[in-house]
Amino acid sequence: MDEDAPEPAIEEMRRRIGAVYPVVRRELPQVADLSVRGPGGRVPVRLYRPVPPGRGPLPAVVYLHGGGWVLGGVDNVDAACRELAAGAGCAVLNVGYRLAPENPFPAAVDDAWAVVEDVAREPGRYGAVPGAVAVAGDSAGGNLAAAVALLARDRGVPLAHQLLVYPVTDTAMDTPSWRAYGSGYGLDAGTLARFMDLYRGGADPSDPRLAPLRAPDLSGAAPATIITAEYDILRDEGEAYARRLAEAGVPVRAHRYDGVVHSFFLLPEIFDAGAEAMGLAVRRLRAAFGDRTREGGAAWARTGGTARTSG
Repeated sequence: MDEDAPEPAIEEMRRRIGAVYPVVRRELPQVADLSVRGPGGRVPVRLYRPVPPGRGPLPAVVYLHGGGWVLGGVDNVDAACRELAAGAGCAVLNVGYRLAPENPFPAAVDDAWAVVEDVAREPGRYGAVPGAVAVAGDSAGGNLAAAVALLARDRGVPLAHQLLVYPVTDTAMDTPSWRAYGSGYGLDAGTLARFMDLYRGGADPSDPRLAPLRAPDLSGAAPATIITAEYDILRDEGEAYARRLAEAGVPVRAHRYDGVVHSFFLLPEIFDAGAEAMGLAVRRLRAAFGDRTREGGAAWARTGGTARTSG
């Protein structure tokens, strides 16, 4: 990034972000926009189910989008959520949490938790199997998913899995991958540092809801899958989190995809590794949910689902 160039306005960046995500989206029998009561008002949630209304129930995944806690929304991960629902035979809840700087930390964590708590408390509203809930997210959404997984452990809400895709896990911004890939590899270190400041505000940088890697104890957290990219500033902290989970006795699989940059998971049209990583995510979720995904997978196969192109 040109250090002398003015930083783009947040609103302009929000307008631009939708243009880089896929427009080919899988048809599903049920997609519905709902909302959940949160501490700051209603939280938008888009529900995807790979079976017609009334069929199921299915396991559920709460998905949290990326964008540095400042950009993005449910539309930016719509295609990925459809693929997860179809592939894993589960319901997916795509969360439109509040964004910074208008709503700094812990607003996003609070909204994410409100959705997890709601689906755990009222699974019937979502056609979900009681006790079969996982969390997932990419980038800043991976940060939120990891934070929510720790909250779930502490608050007695068992989760089946946590799927963390190139997650932010720390506030230090001092790893070798930060230094090596800070410019020219898609996710700019200066931009993410700016966003982190906007999101963090005056919060303690060691708060585990902000920096899960700094949590003093990770034992008892949900089993995890952590996906990283070789040419990504977040690579090292994601892999460090996987090591900490393993050391704490948490079952975890970490997989680095070589030769790719940040956001590859959401761009399978550009990166073959994106489709491969989605396949890994689907397999890990299906394994975590066990037999409870069979109804969803079988029903989806019967629908003969296809992809469509949407503008």
